[in-house]
Amino acid sequence: MENDNKMPVVLIGNSFKYEVEATCKLFFHTRRYRFSEDPADASGEQFILAKISDEGDQALLFAKVKLSGREAVSGEKRLPASAEKSQREHELCRVLFHLLSDLTGIRPPWGLMTGIRPVKKVTELMDKGLSRQEIEKSLTERFELMPDKLRLAYETAKNQQPILQKIDSGAVSLYVSIPFCPTRCSYCSFVSHSMESAIKLMPEYVEALCRELRIIGKLIKKYGTRIDTVYFGGGTPTSLEAGDIRTIMECVAESFDLDKIREYSFEAGRPDTMTEEKLRVIKELGATRISVNTQTLNDDVLRVIGRRHSGADFIAAFETARKLGFDNINTDLIAGLPTESYESFRDSLDKVVELSPESITVHTLTIKRSASLFAESSEGSQGQAARMVSYSVEKLMENGYLPYYMYRQKNTVDDLENVGYAKKGFESWYNIFIMDDTQTIMGAGCAASTKLVFPGGRIKRVHNYKFPYEYIRQFDKLMKKKKEAEECLQKISSIPPRSLA
Repeated sequence: MENDNKMPVVLIGNSFKYEVEATCKLFFHTRRYRFSEDPADASGEQFILAKISDEGDQALLFAKVKLSGREAVSGEKRLPASAEKSQREHELCRVLFHLLSDLTGIRPPWGLMTGIRPVKKVTELMDKGLSRQEIEKSLTERFELMPDKLRLAYETAKNQQPILQKIDSGAVSLYVSIPFCPTRCSYCSFVSHSMESAIKLMPEYVEALCRELRIIGKLIKKYGTRIDTVYFGGGTPTSLEAGDIRTIMECVAESFDLDKIREYSFEAGRPDTMTEEKLRVIKELGATRISVNTQTLNDDVLRVIGRRHSGADFIAAFETARKLGFDNINTDLIAGLPTESYESFRDSLDKVVELSPESITVHTLTIKRSASLFAESSEGSQGQAARMVSYSVEKLMENGYLPYYMYRQKNTVDDLENVGYAKKGFESWYNIFIMDDTQTIMGAGCAASTKLVFPGGRIKRVHNYKFPYEYIRQFDKLMKKKKEAEECLQKISSIPPRSLA
């Protein structure tokens, strides 16, 4: 039975399933759970019990954990019976957190913080006028963060702040989705499709994408809003032929007023898909920022993760982009890739820094169920990834790269984070906007998501179909959803423009 392999989690007197599971995943990244309200399930070789009971003027928070081969441990905390639901949830998870930490010997670097945007916690306190000392004290007491993560979050928030102050909430950003890759990397969980299987759909996909771009362009013009940033992402957009890239980028130029945009990013991605012809088209049609991503320069690791390029191929692609005049290049690396040692990651980062791209993003390996690595887990990378990330913070900041955006994901090796670093003045506006939730982002293409940010802060997400054949075959049905964007565009159109300075 499938349930036999799942950790029993018993919730009594509460419904805190999401946060209890998130707390457990800080210690067991790929474990599956079976939730129950039956006290009888809190028995056997392994289980987790999280219970709240009201006793007069107090609420008793109780947790008990039994792991295979170990003695059961328990802990409790009392709160006033008047304590709010959010406080009960947080403190119950704190009791559970300490039990799991004691049993496993693991000390999650982000402590009790399970959300994906730790920098927002810092920014909220900054906006209230708290000093750095007050912010650090507040977050340490509430979440028990490790000091190095607290410092990283604070520095990231500090570097974001000047850009956040210039967010144009009356404008929208545009995301163009090209969800195709030459091959699927073994760690990947994004919705992407191999060119081998999708090539026959490509003419219809390009046609449908351009139709959607024109529809969005008409809506932008109808309500008098404006485009702030453009981002081509994937997948690997350079999986397309140069002619298709030209067709789509020309459609963007014809459908939107790009004269005053602050940033035009094109995630060129994998070196094995880049040619000088494609890069010339991208440059000619207005992209000001591109990503040339290698993830590692170790050829053996590249083979393990399913990449069809070498470290030398990456360097050649990077140098070609420089030759063509790209003066804002980002490069991605991943800490914790299977079979990669600390020394190998360090050498890759050192070589990338020598190339001096304007920004470097350091991701940490995240294992999702849709990735082929999920079944193998990532045990061999644990501990190593933390050393890699620690080195990257030191190396990059020593060389003038400042952290400017950050996010976390579930099932990340060593409970770590993804951080974008940039030289001063080369921070990606789009990356900050996507993390901050303060600007509407219109998504076009298969698997794209539109995020509507209404005045006052209400957010609504509208998702396109995930698969190319659905996107193409049900295009007219999908376009009916665009009506959901009209109310938002109408409301934000009255917001005066922010300075571009």
